[in-house]
Amino acid sequence: MPAAVLGKTILLIVGGGIAAFKALELVRELRRAGARVLPVLTENGARFVTPLSLSALAGETVRTSLWDLEDEASMGHIQLSRAADLIVVCPATADLMARAAGGQAGDLASTLLLATDTRVLMVPAMNVRMWLHPATRRNVDRLRGDGVTVMDPDDGEMACGEYGPGRLPELPAIMAAIAAQFGDRPLAGRHALVTAGPTHEPIDPVRFIGNHSSGKQGFAIAAALAAAGARVTLVAGPVHLPTPAGVTRVDVMTAREMQAACEAALPADIAVMVAAVADWRADAAGTKLKKDGSGPPPLILTENPDILAGIGHHARRPALVVGFAAETGDLIAHASAKRTKKGADWIVANDVTEGVFGSDHTHVHLVTAAGPEDWGSTPKQAVASRLVARIAAHLNGQS
Repeated sequence: MPAAVLGKTILLIVGGGIAAFKALELVRELRRAGARVLPVLTENGARFVTPLSLSALAGETVRTSLWDLEDEASMGHIQLSRAADLIVVCPATADLMARAAGGQAGDLASTLLLATDTRVLMVPAMNVRMWLHPATRRNVDRLRGDGVTVMDPDDGEMACGEYGPGRLPELPAIMAAIAAQFGDRPLAGRHALVTAGPTHEPIDPVRFIGNHSSGKQGFAIAAALAAAGARVTLVAGPVHLPTPAGVTRVDVMTAREMQAACEAALPADIAVMVAAVADWRADAAGTKLKKDGSGPPPLILTENPDILAGIGHHARRPALVVGFAAETGDLIAHASAKRTKKGADWIVANDVTEGVFGSDHTHVHLVTAAGPEDWGSTPKQAVASRLVARIAAHLNGQS
């Protein structure tokens, strides 16, 4: 990370939202990594953090107004927009993104975004209903179409008490996204196959066998691989998550469909098999099964294909195969056995009794031929960044 931002100049626009206080932590981390931070505080942002706090941490004058006579006498906003290697908007509010998407220039922040050809990274934070509103979705799509990198917010509890997507991403994920903007693309030219989410195996046209996998970890890994320069094919089970930028997504429902999609995606240099694939499928009825008083109907189960083992022992096996193990006990023993049996190079193991399904945090162990490594309790985004850095180092002969 330090090498990616060392000596870089970051223009940081702090929008107005309760998450603005986290921008202070971002300033501290960027400066620790050797970056210069030029802070811009919007009028609404100043309702949450003070110019004095921002200036003290950045070690720079905080710009707040387009109408500062001393700065604007020399067209200061133009110089400011040209001085940075990257513009980061954190937090990016719904209003600020709407104005940027519409090409408005009514204040310093929006004018800077319009008057630059520098790369822009937006880090959204807002109420869940605002993030999911069709207008915000249109604005995000337009910004991405214009070349702006817009991170997806995290799921979680809001300051307003609601729950869902809209929380500011965790600091390690933001730092990783910033580093990715500076051409630190160690996986450029590589093809990565990622599976994510559950599979649903139908019992009848209405019911299915499934599990609680949310797909969050797999999607985070796909995003991190793309940010590292890889061409990513993401085979996703039935989840409701936005497709990460730069990722080719293939949606599937059943284990057999996932297996076929993985086969079609080969050859690949990397396979990260995160999906929680159902081990069995039922002999599905053609019509809805009804209660008739005679007791539950018998379910005839058939074993599903083992997708990880199929990739691990494939004739066109990727150079690096990483599997995931969701266990409920004897974590390291089960993960080690799975690594050997399935032909995987590494296994990322977690204990699902700790409530990781659907959560933004997890506690994983990386199990390799050298033994297990405890990565501790950490955000899933951070696991993704760390795993991808490890993958890049391995494939580039650095570990």
